Amino acid sequence: MKNHLMSFLVLSVLNSISASAAATVNDHFKKVVWIVFENTNYAQALAQPDFKKLAKSGVLFTNLTAEVHPSQGNYIAMIAGSKLGVSNDNVVDLKDTHVGDLLEKANLRWKVYAENFPGKCFIGKSSGQYERKHVPFMSFLDVTQNSSRCMNVEDAIAFSDDFKKGALPEFSMYIPNMKNDGHDTGVDYAGKWLNNTFGTILSAPEKLGDVLFIVTFDESGPSSPNNQIYTVLVGSKIKAGTQNAQTIHHPALLKMIEDEFGIGNLGREDLKAPVIKGIWN
Repeated sequence: MKNHLMSFLVLSVLNSISASAAATVNDHFKKVVWIVFENTNYAQALAQPDFKKLAKSGVLFTNLTAEVHPSQGNYIAMIAGSKLGVSNDNVVDLKDTHVGDLLEKANLRWKVYAENFPGKCFIGKSSGQYERKHVPFMSFLDVTQNSSRCMNVEDAIAFSDDFKKGALPEFSMYIPNMKNDGHDTGVDYAGKWLNNTFGTILSAPEKLGDVLFIVTFDESGPSSPNNQIYTVLVGSKIKAGTQNAQTIHHPALLKMIEDEFGIGNLGREDLKAPVIKGIWN
């Protein structure tokens, strides 16, 4: 009986150490911020001066395509490794798993900074310039029906303080509102907003420390035959000014994060996606 108890205690300690050490599996980054823009063809985004400038500060993916039209399925794929059958922008309530589950299991944190989010676990379809379809965690019942997890989604006004204080969670998304993401305004407006809001931060990747930024779009515009989208990674250990031509989708970015944190996978396209290579210093 005593030996069994001792074995149990040792196993518990080892599991605890394994979970707490999950974020140190690799050393490319310890925190990631995913910023998502809307509905723009790859070439159009790359031609916009601010997005073009950003590409020189990081790694530009030249063959990354989105999953589907319209928006919502792409956002779902970013955190679930699959669009989970979502093929429209209607409100959905999913019972499936997502990256938040993996993170919490490893004692890591996640958050969404959503511009104009009303707070108080608002589950409505929209509110002013806020759209639920662009905040994928709000499509999962284990978030919307859990008040403590729902508090991980808040207005983006909190981002600046969290960043300056070094208080960002391990995984976060920054979701601009319908004007700032270019949905209602166009890519030039979105690019200028990005430069005004994040330009100082992203123009000096060597100062980002352990924070990696992913700047991407949900989908292309209607004239793109293959749904190719602009995506740039910016971080202190990224090979700035380079390009990656691997054929990948959003779940490959999720796989990169899962592998970095050592949190396992969701067993969907994130499991099957290729490892992103050649982007680290």
